[in-house]
Amino acid sequence: MREQQEYSAATIALDRVIGVCVTGVLLVATGVLSGCGKKNAAPAGPPPAMPVTVVEVKPSDVPLTGEWVGTLDGYVNAQIQPQASGYLVKQDYREGDQVSKGQVLFEIDPRPFQAALDQAKGQLEQAKGQVLQAQAQLGLAQINVTRDTPLAHARAISQSQLDNDVQQKAQSEAAVVSAQASVVAAEAAVANAKLNLGFTQVRSLISGVAGQATTQVGNLVNTQSVLTSVSQLNPIKAYFSISDSEYLALVQRTHRAGGDLLKNADAVPLTLTLSNGEAFPQKGHIAFVDRQMNAQTGAIRIAAAFPNPNNILRPGQFGRVKADTELRHDALLIPQVAVQDLQGLHQVYVAGADGKAHLTTVELGAQIGTDWLVESGIAPGALVITDNLQKLGEGAPVKPHQAPAVSPTAQANNSVGR
Repeated sequence: MREQQEYSAATIALDRVIGVCVTGVLLVATGVLSGCGKKNAAPAGPPPAMPVTVVEVKPSDVPLTGEWVGTLDGYVNAQIQPQASGYLVKQDYREGDQVSKGQVLFEIDPRPFQAALDQAKGQLEQAKGQVLQAQAQLGLAQINVTRDTPLAHARAISQSQLDNDVQQKAQSEAAVVSAQASVVAAEAAVANAKLNLGFTQVRSLISGVAGQATTQVGNLVNTQSVLTSVSQLNPIKAYFSISDSEYLALVQRTHRAGGDLLKNADAVPLTLTLSNGEAFPQKGHIAFVDRQMNAQTGAIRIAAAFPNPNNILRPGQFGRVKADTELRHDALLIPQVAVQDLQGLHQVYVAGADGKAHLTTVELGAQIGTDWLVESGIAPGALVITDNLQKLGEGAPVKPHQAPAVSPTAQANNSVGR
């Protein structure tokens, strides 16, 4: 037992010696390696310049375009209502067809009106007969007066008989006048009866496209009934509202062209973009300006007229009406992709002459195609960086290369407006 205890103590002592030796070796090795690393490390240099694309800002003349949502409507919209009452017996047009001015659209039962016309014609003939009878009596009275006048002067007959003849002549003349007046009244009654008979044929008062019939054949209609509607579609109107400032800009532009909004149509040509994104090939002009500004919205209503061959455009459609409201001289444009929005501030990176990127705050105006109009913050000739924006920071070294120059005219043709 004693020998085993001595053997265990010797083993533990030997393990402690070995652990101390191993720890020392590791410390020495670590120190050596650390010394070698410090001796071979190279000092850190500046980061390499980042290649970026830049666009040079150049002043140019840029047309500013306004765009507004418009609603199409017929140039003239007429509700077709009859001027006679009766049963509807016939529809003479096909719904949706082009109709001409004066074309018969509906027919009302004409028999009562034909009977009234025949009666009026009979009364006219009767009145004419009364005129002939009165004229005959007047002729007889004239003969009596002519015969009895010398006899009364010769005292061959009494003066009272001559007076009776003169009175009878005056009454006959009055009867002729009354009969002639009856003829005039009878002729007017005939004309009125003919007019009423004509009203049984309901005609279109304008040329245009006829809509759906709201009353069917067999219905009893009167002067309050609306049978259908006809809209003149060539030209067609587009109604839209513009702000006070845009209205004043249009007025100033037309004044510089020597006219006004209504008389000088070529001064402000209008473009209509349809709901499918295509531009309507026909240019329009301003046809109507409301008399007052809407106090609640601060906008004024305007109607534009567009030629509409083949009646392609229809009332109720929507479109975007565009017009050049102003020509801005020496304007500066920057690409939209170069602008960053940070808490309401618009910022761009500019490549400076020192080879570094500098963050600049700008004030933007109208959107011109894929560019922004710059109101302030950028000087002509500045190099605006358009790519690698997320990798840049203030003062970061950059290696700029030039991009194609901005084309204001091409961008203005695709303007989205203010």
